[in-house]
Amino acid sequence: MSVLEFLIEPMRLDFMVRATATTLVASVVCATLSCWLVLIGWSLMGDAVSHAVLPGVVLAYIVGAPFALGAVIFGFAAVALIGIVRGTSRIKEDAAIGVVFTTLFALGLVLISVTPSQVDLNHIIFGNLLGVSRADLTQVVVLGAVVLAVLVFKRRDFTLYAFDATHAHAIGLNPRLLGATLLGLLALTAVVALQAVGVVLVVALLITPGATAYLLTDRFQRMLLIAPATAVFAGLVGIYVSYYADTASGPMIVLANGVIFTLVYLLSPRHGLVTAWIQKKTHAKSAGN
Repeated sequence: MSVLEFLIEPMRLDFMVRATATTLVASVVCATLSCWLVLIGWSLMGDAVSHAVLPGVVLAYIVGAPFALGAVIFGFAAVALIGIVRGTSRIKEDAAIGVVFTTLFALGLVLISVTPSQVDLNHIIFGNLLGVSRADLTQVVVLGAVVLAVLVFKRRDFTLYAFDATHAHAIGLNPRLLGATLLGLLALTAVVALQAVGVVLVVALLITPGATAYLLTDRFQRMLLIAPATAVFAGLVGIYVSYYADTASGPMIVLANGVIFTLVYLLSPRHGLVTAWIQKKTHAKSAGN
């Protein structure tokens, strides 16, 4: 089989085309947002919101409302509950996040178990990339376009907020509004990624690409290019490997992202573990001579 045949064969199937398109959109949107999440230090918050949207998605399905509406409502509810628990008790933020998101995630699991459905709602948890319909793809593209448009339009404000919220406030920006906007975008992005990898693995797409880019560059503008590029590459690798190896697509995409991060973690020119060890040995030899 030639390289061209290898690349074309999966795309002869309509469901693979839709799966690939969904993967590309989810990868770009999640990776772009992940740059700010990593920079602000919101990895745990990303985990919390991505899991906390589950009951919102299930309730939206029950009443026939858009999934995005339920996700945004419960995403903000989770953030509000975390703030209340942290502000009215001795519990620290990380513990408050853990309590709130696990409780809401469990509520979502309970709702799934008692909700009669013609579709398998467990796909919300584990993803159903190969079962993406045209309507699902349309929703992913629309939500993804909205998130990307806001991120691009407000990128300077978000970046200033990430680096120095105090300075952002001093020049007339509203840090609370910017933070709330990012959290709303996080909830929408979780819905986009649900179609690809499910609730359980959404956090990987929301954190890993940004963390990978952070090890490769010290400039934020470059992070915004590197993160989506690595996520798209990992998504395509995951799709093709899952097709030819007959494995689950969502986990394979996440695994590909993890492998890329591991390679960068070890071999990054400036921050790689192996690179630093080699440089240390080289300097030691030079000093000895």
